[in-house]
Amino acid sequence: MTADASAAPRRAGRPLEMVLSRTRITAAALALITTEGYGGFTMSSLARTLKVAPSALYNHVSSKQEVLQWLEDHVMTMVDVSGFGSEPWDDAMRRWAWSYRDVFARHSPLVPLVAVLPVTGAPETLKMYETVAVGLAGAGVPVETIIPAIVAVESFIFGSALDANAPADIFDTGELADSSPTFTAAVLGQDRSTGERPADVAFQFGLEALLAAVPATRPGPDA
Repeated sequence: MTADASAAPRRAGRPLEMVLSRTRITAAALALITTEGYGGFTMSSLARTLKVAPSALYNHVSSKQEVLQWLEDHVMTMVDVSGFGSEPWDDAMRRWAWSYRDVFARHSPLVPLVAVLPVTGAPETLKMYETVAVGLAGAGVPVETIIPAIVAVESFIFGSALDANAPADIFDTGELADSSPTFTAAVLGQDRSTGERPADVAFQFGLEALLAAVPATRPGPDA
């Protein structure tokens, strides 16, 4: 028998370790939750999406919680924080908030997940918060107000991301119009002449109100 004949046959294809990766697992999880919602997301369903056995998946990620942290980090890299350090603090907050809202409007099934996930184990998410916190601190926002300001704006963002996907006739009172005449008149009286979506008008209204409440150092009229 020759040396070549006695050698063990080479395993066909790429090894499993090269097939699965954090990037591929995260992308599959995002697609699964976007399609099926959180209720359809399990490690077994993720393994089926990836076309691997659950045991193979666990060779790369320890738990569902870890996958969710990867997912949180991946989505947060899409949020624009570039205004902090280069724009006035309120313009930077507007850029951040609109970007954040738009990202989660595209991935609204993630809102209930990300809203309650801890930042531990999510370095990109923590980097985002640090950038916002540094921007607010640099604007003169008292340290004890920074987290309440971030949480208030972020909570509004999450709700607005869901509102951005609401049906256009969500406030149509229909045959109950007579029982709520003032509300019905207000719905009909919305200014649609600008062509802006009602969800965007509402988001801008609420965001400006929140920013006005942030006690930042504001330049005087002669500054």
